[in-house]
Amino acid sequence: MKYLQLGFLLFWLSIASILTLIVSLFTDSLIIQTAVFVISSGLLLFFTKPFVDKYVTKEDEAVATNAFSLIGKQGIVTEDMNTLPSSFGQVRVGEEVWSAVSEDSNEIKKGTEIEVVKIDGVKLVVKPIANETSSAKVD
Repeated sequence: MKYLQLGFLLFWLSIASILTLIVSLFTDSLIIQTAVFVISSGLLLFFTKPFVDKYVTKEDEAVATNAFSLIGKQGIVTEDMNTLPSSFGQVRVGEEVWSAVSEDSNEIKKGTEIEVVKIDGVKLVVKPIANETSSAKVD
């Protein structure tokens, strides 16, 4: 899309140059030729900007990239997650290993399949999916 925007800019500047060429056939004044170029290119750019913004530079909605593309993906716990608030474990999502915390602060054992719910700083927030292994016991 950036190249298309640059193409529109160059297109309007070339139209302004053609108008200046036509004016140069009638006058030798460099000041008048410069004014025609600056004014015509400015007007062309100003009046076509809404068109370019509406039809040309319209980009897709936000695309999840990098770490945010992990949300909703499944993985497996490679290091236990404890119930302590500051304790976190590790999970493997695809080929990458990430630090992770449990969504509901329950313990998640190694080998449990998980789903990434969100990203909190540099840690993934996950929940177990297949067989919910919660070792938080109520007495």
